Amino acid sequence: MARREKKPVHKVVMTEGKRNIIQQLLQEYDIETTEDIQDALKDLLGGTIKEMMEAEMDDHLGYQKSERSDSDDYRNGYKSKRVNSSYGSMDIDVPQDRKSTFEPQIVKKRQKDISDIDQKIISMYAKGMTTRQISETIEDIYGFETSEGFISDVTDKILPQIEDWQNRPLDEVYPILYIDAIHYSVRDNGVIRKLAAYVILGINTEGKKEVLSITVGDNESSKYWLSVLNELKNRGVKDILIICADGLSGIKEAIAAAFPKTEYQRCIVHQVRNTLKYVPDKDRKAFASDLKTIYHASDEEKARLALDRVTEKWTAKYPNSMKRWYDNWDAITPIFKFSPDVRKVIYTTNAIESLNSTYRKLNRQRSVFPSDTALLKALYLATFEATKKWTMSIRNWGQVYGELSIMYEGRLPE
Repeated sequence: MARREKKPVHKVVMTEGKRNIIQQLLQEYDIETTEDIQDALKDLLGGTIKEMMEAEMDDHLGYQKSERSDSDDYRNGYKSKRVNSSYGSMDIDVPQDRKSTFEPQIVKKRQKDISDIDQKIISMYAKGMTTRQISETIEDIYGFETSEGFISDVTDKILPQIEDWQNRPLDEVYPILYIDAIHYSVRDNGVIRKLAAYVILGINTEGKKEVLSITVGDNESSKYWLSVLNELKNRGVKDILIICADGLSGIKEAIAAAFPKTEYQRCIVHQVRNTLKYVPDKDRKAFASDLKTIYHASDEEKARLALDRVTEKWTAKYPNSMKRWYDNWDAITPIFKFSPDVRKVIYTTNAIESLNSTYRKLNRQRSVFPSDTALLKALYLATFEATKKWTMSIRNWGQVYGELSIMYEGRLPE
C-alpha cells in the first residue's frame, strides 16, 4: 500500500528583522490572546492593501500624492469597499481618480474575496457537503456570510473542466472495463426523481485504474448504452477485451453492436448480492460459502455441477433464489477459462467498490440534489479526489497481462 504523502509543514525561521516587527506589533496592539493576534493581522492586512493601492495610484497618475502635477487626471477621494479575507470581513478604502481609469491590481474592481475561498468551497463540495452546510461552515470559520447562490456560482466554474474531462481522448485498447450504477434523488421542477449515475471504470494496458466517463440518466436501454459505447469509440477506443457489468437493461445487445469482439461478463459480486438479498442472517454465511463453490470452480463443467448442487440444497427454502444464475449463465461462464489471478481482477470489484464508497458518501450527506447539474458537479469532484491516489498498477498485472495476451491474441500491444 502506498504511503500517504505528508503535507509540508511550515518551519518558522526567526530573524532579527522578524523579531523587531513582532516587538513593534506587541507595542502597537494590546495582544493577550490568539484572537488578538488575528485582529491585529486583519488590521495590518487592511493597512497593507491600502498602502499598496496608494502606490498603484501613484504609478497610474505618474506622480506621488505629495507632489504637484499639471495632469488633467488627479486623485478624487476614496470609495469604501468590503472584502472577505481569511481573517474575516474588512472595509478598505480604494483610492479614486477623476477620470475613473484607475484599475487596482492588488484587489481588482468587483473582487470581493481575497481569501482563496473558491478553492475551499470546491474542496468542501467535493467532500459531499451541501451548499447550506458550506455556507454555515464558512461563516463559522471566517465570520462572513456566503449565500447558497454564491456557492453554486463558484462550483459552476468547474463545469467547463467537466466537459473537457468527459471529452478527453482515451486509449485505443482497454483490457477490462467495469460499468456500474449508483442511484440518487434529484429535484426536477419541484418533483423528486431517482436518477442513476453510470460510472465507467477502465483498467488500461499498464494495469492502472482510470474513470473514463460519468453520465447521469434515468433510463436504461440498448439504445442508451449503444450511445454511451459509441461515445467511447468517438474518443479513440478501438477495442475492449472484457466488459464487466451487472444486469443493466440492454447492455448485452449494445456491447454486441458497438464492440462485437468484446466479452460481456456478469459481475459476480452483484450476482452473489442479488442471490443473498432476501436470505436472513442465520443462513447467509452458509449460503454464501456454497455460492463460492460455483465461481471458484476450476472450469465451466465443474461450475455447472456446483450450481446444480447449490440449487438443489437451497431451492426448497428459498424458491427462485438461484434462477438468475441459470438465466445469466452465458454471461457468467467467460470467467472460468482464466486462472485465479485473472479471475480476481475480473470478479473482485475492489477497484469500483472503493470508488462507489466515495459516491455513497454523497447520498449520506444529501438526501436530495437540487438538480442533475449539481449531482454531476459533486460526482466529478468526488471522482477527482478519489483518483488522486491511483498511481500504482493492480497486483500481479504482468502475469494477468501475459495471460490476456494469449487468450486474446493480437489484440493487446506487445
